[in-house]
Amino acid sequence: MLDNGTYVSPTAVATWFVNAADRSAGEVITHLKVQKLVYYADAWFLANFDRALINEHMQAWAHGPVSASVYQKYRGKGFEPLPPERAVALPDALLPFLKAIQNEYGQYTAKRLEQMTHEEAPWHMARGNLPPEARCTQPIDKLLMRNFYAARLGKEAIQQLRN
Repeated sequence: MLDNGTYVSPTAVATWFVNAADRSAGEVITHLKVQKLVYYADAWFLANFDRALINEHMQAWAHGPVSASVYQKYRGKGFEPLPPERAVALPDALLPFLKAIQNEYGQYTAKRLEQMTHEEAPWHMARGNLPPEARCTQPIDKLLMRNFYAARLGKEAIQQLRN
């Protein structure tokens, strides 16, 4: 799917999800929602391929996992719907995978996706005992993400990710 040592930028993945929203059907995608879709794309890529999709660690912010670069891109948008963007080239082999993530998680609201991430171990473990609204930029461990989501696929834990 991706050559070893090759990663995709989180902002490129975010752009793909922004453009994948079916606006003609009334679908809305916000900054909060796109953050969670990028997180789940990286998480399930880790689970399926034992390596990261994106070249950045997600951080365990109060409202769920956040990519700092995606935050910088959309920081002024608040909870407003994001408009379509100029497409960014991604490997063709990656598109069915992203479509599967969109089909599974795109159906949920941003707040539901936030709630889902809050119920899962990778975000919890990165935040430790912080109060729910406390500021946190702690990276979410990619090996922990891989093993948590891979377990849902019935896969064994591993000790090290592939490049």
